Amino acid sequence: MKLARLLTDQEPRWILKDKLLPPSFELGLLLELPARKIPTVLKSMATKSHAEGLFLAPIESSQEVWAAGVTYLRSREARMQESDTADIYDRVYFADRPELFFKSLGWRVINHKGAIRIRKDSTWNVPEPELTLIINRYSEIIGYTAGNDMSSRDIEGQNPLYLPQAKVYNGSCALGPVIVMIPSDFGAIPDLPIQLHISRQGTQVFSGNTRTSRMKRQLKELVDFLFYDLTFPQGVFLMTGTGIVPDASFSLQIGDIVTVTVGEVILENIVA
Repeated sequence: MKLARLLTDQEPRWILKDKLLPPSFELGLLLELPARKIPTVLKSMATKSHAEGLFLAPIESSQEVWAAGVTYLRSREARMQESDTADIYDRVYFADRPELFFKSLGWRVINHKGAIRIRKDSTWNVPEPELTLIINRYSEIIGYTAGNDMSSRDIEGQNPLYLPQAKVYNGSCALGPVIVMIPSDFGAIPDLPIQLHISRQGTQVFSGNTRTSRMKRQLKELVDFLFYDLTFPQGVFLMTGTGIVPDASFSLQIGDIVTVTVGEVILENIVA
């Protein structure tokens, strides 16, 4: 079961697979429901009308995007390499409490085929392909999508307190194009392959892959920490960290095509 948001006839509409949902449908209202009720509600709302259009980011303004860091060994190694205070990331990797940070408001998220950005005041920029969880108000994982957590490595490496500037700026977060719903009785995301491909003027300049099973943290562990003393009445998106980081000599350039694949979801963006 896949949920997506399209621009059809100049207005946003949600679809279930290829069937239109009512104009009044809101993802936020769906995420107010317990996970066990969501599949039935979705199926009951789907119309017989087929839909086509431009993919919009599968998120609304009522949801935030948060992110986890240093959840893979490769991420730990890369951030220790870039930082003048490398021991901080080593300690986070082995700590009981994970690194969690705010990434984006829903309305800032870039859609599939949209333009992601590199900062004007940064010289070392990389994409970070990530399994992104969709979570309801009860801290239940109801689905996943592909995410790109754009990062300015030189800014973050100068000082860990610069993390928000390295991670949060216009065009720094892309999601989509679809949400893959998981059955309410499944309880967890299966082991999924994650791939990153970057092409420049028609030539592939980077390729990498990993699997979600290589993550040090459990998904439910990340969700539980996110929901400690923090509520999300209409749900939240959580990027779960990256296990693919290009070598230190690599930086994105304007015009690069970045393709993130998480399971069966393929997210493609151009760098602006």
